[in-house]
Amino acid sequence: MSMLLNHLINVFFPKVCFGCLNILSDNEHLICTSCRHDLPLTNYHFNNIDSLKKIFYGRVHIENATALLLFEKKGIVQQLLHQLKYKGQENIGTFLGKWLGHELAAIDDYKTIDVVIPVPLHKRKQRKRGFNQVAKFGIEIAEALGVVYRDNVLIKITNTETQVFKNRMARWQQNTTTFTLKNSALIANKHILLVDDIITTGATLESCINVLNLAENIKVSVASMAFTA
Repeated sequence: MSMLLNHLINVFFPKVCFGCLNILSDNEHLICTSCRHDLPLTNYHFNNIDSLKKIFYGRVHIENATALLLFEKKGIVQQLLHQLKYKGQENIGTFLGKWLGHELAAIDDYKTIDVVIPVPLHKRKQRKRGFNQVAKFGIEIAEALGVVYRDNVLIKITNTETQVFKNRMARWQQNTTTFTLKNSALIANKHILLVDDIITTGATLESCINVLNLAENIKVSVASMAFTA
């Protein structure tokens, strides 16, 4: 009965690829085979490439930095992030988190991670959206690494506007006094993996890291779904 019901649901409400919006076949999940093949992977963590880490040079110290995908305007990655953030498709975060988490678990640099912390949303924005788009991404990475996920340490205290259409300077200026630290004892002497959806200038992460550094004897690495190279 349940199989018949699922078949009827798929007939009348077919699942579509979140990359190209074409109908998925029975053996495809979230993204069609073609879009998955075309996803622009960075492979930074596999090839020890510092492209992402370099944007933080002279600003804040980080141990490691990686992103799963390269972001291009009007590309597949932009479509995926749009579906995640503005269409409520949280399973995209789960999908990308499982993918990146599985890869990081095999990399020595990430085997010393103690805790995964998401870049937070302001409580008003999270209440409006209904979720933090980074949460399930971070939870899956934490599970893959066998560490804890904490969203009660780094808190956003300024309800900023969306940064989608802001230029690089405006993003940097906006993120100077946006976050605060709570329960700092939970991360003392820990290696933190700070996770976000997309990194452009690094201004948001820089602001977060400056606040996290108020805790005792920490190290910070960063990971994101995508990077605007």
